[in-house]
Amino acid sequence: MTGLACNVSMFNEAFTPSGAFLYQETFSTPNSRWDERMLEAGAVGYANDAYRIQLHFPNAQLWSRPGLYLNDVRVEATVLSAGAPESRMGVLCRLVDDQNFYFFVISADGFYGIGKMRAGQASLLTGAGAMLPTDTIFTGNLPNQVRGDCIGKTLTLYVNNRLVDSTADGDFFAGDVGLLAGTSAQPETEVYFDNFFVIKP
Repeated sequence: MTGLACNVSMFNEAFTPSGAFLYQETFSTPNSRWDERMLEAGAVGYANDAYRIQLHFPNAQLWSRPGLYLNDVRVEATVLSAGAPESRMGVLCRLVDDQNFYFFVISADGFYGIGKMRAGQASLLTGAGAMLPTDTIFTGNLPNQVRGDCIGKTLTLYVNNRLVDSTADGDFFAGDVGLLAGTSAQPETEVYFDNFFVIKP
């Protein structure tokens, strides 16, 4: 499992009104905020007016983050899988470091999960620890909008503007945001991300 990031930008969000953008990126122009890197496990970088995460190994994850420090957020992105349908893809919030954060993921075969990485160990907070099916996901190689709300202790997942599930956890209250892709038993995947927005709830 590997995380990538640039310099952390810390600012006071207390005076940002609800509904305002805290950060936005369409990935149409490469810049220095998001990593472009080749790794043994895969690669991350700008491609085809999007941000791409590639993975070569089974049961692996890669994530990338812009380098922010935020409290309550609404994080959303358009995701598109070009790999195995059971591969995971989604958004992160409250990334304290690469060992501790929350994630909201879906798969192209119609499953979802809300989870956390704590001390480097990933677990799902929904579905009794298993990914659950939902008909809100457009299956196959179709784009989906994934949104994760991190407000207080409440973590809520929306897919394609529909509420999917919600849970609560009180381990992390501030940190970075980001994008994540992961594999299961199939070793190869390629996920494209676009229209990454971070909004004040």
